[in-house]
Amino acid sequence: MENSEKLKNSKEVIAYLAESFPQCFVAAGEAKPLKIGIFQDLAERLAEDPKVSKTLLRTALRQYTSSWRYLHGLKAGMSRVDLDGNPCGELTQEHIDHAKGALKESKDKVFGARKEKPAAKKPRPKARKVDPANLSVEQNVKVLLGKSPVPATIKEVTRDDVQVELKTGLSVRVKFDHLIL
Repeated sequence: MENSEKLKNSKEVIAYLAESFPQCFVAAGEAKPLKIGIFQDLAERLAEDPKVSKTLLRTALRQYTSSWRYLHGLKAGMSRVDLDGNPCGELTQEHIDHAKGALKESKDKVFGARKEKPAAKKPRPKARKVDPANLSVEQNVKVLLGKSPVPATIKEVTRDDVQVELKTGLSVRVKFDHLIL
């Protein structure tokens, strides 16, 4: 018995399309240029399929055709394909130029945002060398967890580390070099 549970997101729909129409859609690697108007063909072929809604199909198709791997695959001399992988017209230079522009714009948006907004590096608080002999149970300290010091209370001191209880109630073991007095 086939599972006819509805697909929930674009990623699932794209995987389903790659499985159902492997000559047209690919799950990995360079994507093939799709026939203009392929949404109508898909809507007709999948009309009786309870797994796919037209709305989600349209969203998934938009995501697929705006992906970097799809846009990268639109090159001179390539033929568009229908659902069965049959050629149905060569790409026009206008479409190739549009794909190149869309790819550049998308990459600029991603990489440009990273360049424009460098990670604001706060100086990390320096942990002081802590002498375990000077630590005592119930002593208040700060513990470096990630980038921020967190208030804590010492619960146990061992030869190698310290068990502390954070103000949130969480108990953790940390090395001495993570303590700030």
